[in-house]
Amino acid sequence: MHATQGRSAGLGLALVSAFAFGGSGVAAKPLIEAGLDPLHVVWLRVAGAALVMLPVAWRHRNLVRERPALLAGFGLFAVAGVQACYFAAISRIPVGVALLVEYLAPALVLGWVRFVQRRPVTRAAAVGVVLAVGGLACVVEVWAGLGFDAFGLLLALGAACCQVGYFVLSDQGSRGQEADGPGAEQAEPPHPVGVIAYGLLGGALVLTVVARPWGMDWGILGAHAAMNGHAVPAWLLLGWIVLLATVLAYLTGVVSVRLLSPQVAGVVACLEAVIATVLAWVLLGEHLSAPQLVGGTVVLAGAFIAQSSAPRPPSGPVASGPGAPGLPEGESADGDVSTGAGGGLSGRPSAP
Repeated sequence: MHATQGRSAGLGLALVSAFAFGGSGVAAKPLIEAGLDPLHVVWLRVAGAALVMLPVAWRHRNLVRERPALLAGFGLFAVAGVQACYFAAISRIPVGVALLVEYLAPALVLGWVRFVQRRPVTRAAAVGVVLAVGGLACVVEVWAGLGFDAFGLLLALGAACCQVGYFVLSDQGSRGQEADGPGAEQAEPPHPVGVIAYGLLGGALVLTVVARPWGMDWGILGAHAAMNGHAVPAWLLLGWIVLLATVLAYLTGVVSVRLLSPQVAGVVACLEAVIATVLAWVLLGEHLSAPQLVGGTVVLAGAFIAQSSAPRPPSGPVASGPGAPGLPEGESADGDVSTGAGGGLSGRPSAP
């Protein structure tokens, strides 16, 4: 009975996380179109969420001493890199297209494992990669000579590449540290919420140097932004991005992975791209053609097959989400690697 209730609660939290992450681009695009630089929107998102998560960071302050490299890499790739590339991409191409390009991350991780680390991957994983790439060709309509802004597509691909760094770091962090001395026990993996909190703090520091927010037009936040012909207060959109699409999205994503298996949470995370596309259709008036919708379905199918192509270890992930952003990868006993799709990131660590 308790197990069933836990799974139901986990599924509900995973859906909340997917909806929260999926709305980040929809809330950010009107602010960008109102005159804010994409990097400034990213800085506002990350810095605002970092302030909210400051008490959590203080509680897990031991991570700074124990895992400084992990925290630095997480802040640079999973937060600053993914968010900046994704938000810059949606300033040039539709939200749904940018997020679907970002879903190439599981395929890129498998390419890293196969050709850089020279480790085997399953046949199902290879099929997933082929499906994801083929579906992406439909999304960007390659037969029409790339109907979208080529630089915008490259930025979305950059977000996917940053997610690869996140997956690799998460795989290392999920196993904990090796203890010194013969017969010593392995240290416990770092707490995922603590890693997220310090990732946001580190990302905010990096983005402060890159975005230089002191040159931002702060007056825009006191005005209104246009959302499909309707005037919406800019501060309300910013609150949506910080509190819902970042803090709530990350926290519910982490808890859902604890209550569900990473595989199930990864399946639900695939809904993020669907939710983002539907929200952009309804709230921003961004319509995708029938071939693009079919291609998007194929991309998600390929991402799902790729991320679920190998069993996962019993240890939990460092952080969840897609902007993420995505769920971290796991390594099976036979050396195959599976990746989590999602996140982000919409700028998870998910994206998104």
